[in-house]
Amino acid sequence: MVEKHRVIIAALIAALVWSVAASAQTAPMVPKPPGSIVQSTFGYLNGVAPDAQWRAVASRQLLGTRDGRPFYQWYFSVYASRREAYRLRYQSPTSGGPLSRVVKADGAAMSFPVAELRIDGAASLMREGVQQFVVQSHEMAADCGSATVAVFAGGPGASVVPAVSVANPCELTATIAAGRDSIVLRGPYYALKAPLCCPTKANASAVLRYRSGQWMESPKYYKLYVGHLPPI
Repeated sequence: MVEKHRVIIAALIAALVWSVAASAQTAPMVPKPPGSIVQSTFGYLNGVAPDAQWRAVASRQLLGTRDGRPFYQWYFSVYASRREAYRLRYQSPTSGGPLSRVVKADGAAMSFPVAELRIDGAASLMREGVQQFVVQSHEMAADCGSATVAVFAGGPGASVVPAVSVANPCELTATIAAGRDSIVLRGPYYALKAPLCCPTKANASAVLRYRSGQWMESPKYYKLYVGHLPPI
């Protein structure tokens, strides 16, 4: 019964998000996201209401090319709907993670880190009717780099805060589960002191949930950071 009720709530939120998104495409974002928009999704970080939608945007700015390969500075921006416009409330890397500022090292022919970003969507992970944005990113400057899955929630005074994040060497992807109340994490699992070349389990998976006021990962394959992002 509880699961059926959750599915109905999720369907109503999805319908409202679609309706708002369809009617809000022309609302300006202030300021505009840097570079070119790659992804844009809507959510309700402080509860469902027609005038309380938020917008998460993934964008990238071309820095240059080497051997035909482009290199970008990625940005993750979160806007709140206020006074007939979407107004910026959080932007990475300016406000912090999960992204780093891309720079060119002395004598280097290319810029580092090489980065990727994907917004997985919005889901009511912590309580019904209130959503969070789920974002996955990967940065590489040497070896296979590191990957992060971050959950961003609404904070005090229309702020945006990291509710939880998960980090892993080389690779980590996130999928919002069918019930939209948990996240399936996938990537290699490295036991303590395992070298990057040889993961303990090459294709591991775990589930991230919020239950009874706590974030829980099962099994505990990946590094969990509650209330903040991994250190850069």
